[in-house]
Amino acid sequence: MKKAYYLQIVRYLLIVLWIYAAGSKLWAYEIFKDQLSRQALPHWLVQPLSWLLPLTELVAALLLSLRKTIEKGFLLSFALMLAFTFYVGLGLVRAYDNVPCSCGGILGSMGWPAHFVFNIVFTILAAIGLHLRKAN
Repeated sequence: MKKAYYLQIVRYLLIVLWIYAAGSKLWAYEIFKDQLSRQALPHWLVQPLSWLLPLTELVAALLLSLRKTIEKGFLLSFALMLAFTFYVGLGLVRAYDNVPCSCGGILGSMGWPAHFVFNIVFTILAAIGLHLRKAN
């Protein structure tokens, strides 16, 4: 019973995170796209990523919302959070010159250290959700 309760909490936290993250990127799409263009990325990748990132975040939320795809949602969430955490970690150690955070809303206003901790927490939550789902 407790496992199911914790699973739901983690699931809902990730759904809210992905809807918020995708929504804030799409709401301020031009700003998000401009920030992406200032990343250490090939120029040709900016346009596809500007749609692919929020779309993937929405897919993660959708997968977590449907009973048959919850495990896939946790797996995608874990992979996304791992990638985002790695990216923020590179920003934290200044692997690149002045790299703006292309995250939207409140997440974009966090400093690198706070964002790194936030990402680690959500990476761990996604891993816990995946583990609890497989244990059911």
